[in-house]
Amino acid sequence: MRLALLSPLPPEQTGIADYAAHLRRALNDADVDVLTPLLGQRPLDSLAAAQRWVAERDWSRVDVVHAELGGGRISEFYVLAALARLPHRPALSATAHDPERLVWRPVHAAWPAIERLPGLPRLARQALAVLSDPHTVWAERRLARRLDGLVTLTQTGAARLSRRMGVPRERISVIPHGTLPIPPEPLPLLTPLRLLYFGFIYAGKGIEDLIDALGRVLAAHPDWADRVRLTIAGGTAPDITFGAQTSYLDSLRQRVERRGLAACVDWELDVDARDIPRVVQAHHAMVLPYRESRKLSLLGQMRGTSGALAWAIACGRGAITSDARSFAEEIQHGNGDAFKQGDVAALAQRIEQLLADPDRAGVWARQAAELARARTWAVTGERFRSHFQSAIERHTGQPWRGERRPLTRPMVPQGRST
Repeated sequence: MRLALLSPLPPEQTGIADYAAHLRRALNDADVDVLTPLLGQRPLDSLAAAQRWVAERDWSRVDVVHAELGGGRISEFYVLAALARLPHRPALSATAHDPERLVWRPVHAAWPAIERLPGLPRLARQALAVLSDPHTVWAERRLARRLDGLVTLTQTGAARLSRRMGVPRERISVIPHGTLPIPPEPLPLLTPLRLLYFGFIYAGKGIEDLIDALGRVLAAHPDWADRVRLTIAGGTAPDITFGAQTSYLDSLRQRVERRGLAACVDWELDVDARDIPRVVQAHHAMVLPYRESRKLSLLGQMRGTSGALAWAIACGRGAITSDARSFAEEIQHGNGDAFKQGDVAALAQRIEQLLADPDRAGVWARQAAELARARTWAVTGERFRSHFQSAIERHTGQPWRGERRPLTRPMVPQGRST
């Protein structure tokens, strides 16, 4: 099987780029030849640009084109839309990382020019995005219904995507986030209890709530100061569409100081990927206090999950999460606990409960390790291969025979990826 993967890839610093790199290796191991035609290409900011780009490449020897959609990126969406218009095309598939929709941002032909308008206030740009949203939803639905298969990482995401995009549920495969085969490590000593926030560090992750919640716990129990430590770890300069606030990290440090937590909060910034297992396994539980974006709530409900949570599972660690996105589904296997997003008191209560009964961290860890064994990238690669086979059969109306055909015109960059 030959597949063209449309996705960001490292060295881009996004969760989807990291995900796609692991998926590419897993697909290679599942005997899928993976081409990455967008790698090194300039972003395509319009359907017309994508149509020209598609016309320059030979798609006749590609069995399926699969895109990783999410994070506000648009090039992959436009390429799929351009391919969907071809009279003779490969099967088309996509992972929707942010269901219930595909891209969440305007796809109107005039939008690139609007974004480049000098001096346009941010509020005006946001208002124009909301006003253009009915067209965006129409375009998303039009593409979603033309795809031969879709993937979500959770059942919650699949249900929301099917309902909002009008796609038959049976066309959507649920394939949980893959996990690396990380050697198990026993929990550290239970005193102090070590909590970890891990992920890209920018507004919207609810890190402020975590700091405030820990402050509440220690204000109510000052004698517990030596019984808990929090590490805030992750990347500080992600490539994100919605814009980073350059002073955000400083504001978090100031918040820690104001809450009197400097002595029990550690920072481990811009963690190298090779060090992630060490960082996660040096703690008892991860805490992911995400809040859903108020701006995006005007446009729908985002029901994706988290690469950080996948790391917790892979490393055999439980998690305390908010009920944002699809997090509650991911920790319903006995590997953690959830609280209502934005409810600092509820988060403080979860931390207190874990401090009062730290053995729960061991129960969560065992369940997470069991879940990780069922979600290795090797298993995930085989599940994707099966999904692609179904998409090809749905597109062609014929059983997949597995023949391989040589490329007659290069698709740059080409070749079996490693």
